[in-house]
Amino acid sequence: MTHRPTTLERAYELAQEGRCRTVSDIKQALSAEGFDRIQDSLYGPTLSAALRKLCQANYVAPAEDETAE
Repeated sequence: MTHRPTTLERAYELAQEGRCRTVSDIKQALSAEGFDRIQDSLYGPTLSAALRKLCQANYVAPAEDETAE
């Protein structure tokens, strides 16, 4: 049996991975991964601020295509 993290645990993982720039990006990623009740799980200014801070500290912008002019 595999362990699936809770919505909150996965939100923190996503914030630390560096792919999500905002809390909105985290919510979209969670939805794409099949998590439900996202709004209920990620509710409150303190939690949003903590996730936002992690996103800002860890975000890595995708490399731009240098062939595009």
